[in-house]
Amino acid sequence: MNSQYTRREIFCQNTCHELKRFWEREIGKQTCYRESEENRLGKSALRKLREEWKQRLETKLRLGNHPEETENRANVG
Repeated sequence: MNSQYTRREIFCQNTCHELKRFWEREIGKQTCYRESEENRLGKSALRKLREEWKQRLETKLRLGNHPEETENRANVG
């Protein structure tokens, strides 16, 4: 009877280590994927373009709210 319990403990211990290794690998894969995706997005020009268009839109909105300032600038310039 002791041999049955020993085998079960060994089996459970090995299974636990295998499960731990499996999840560590999965977490490693996900971390690698996330880092590569962040790197890819960092190299993308899309973020820079969006920021430039946002600044242009803000400038147009500011100028549209105060048309008398644009007329004064045009007359001075």
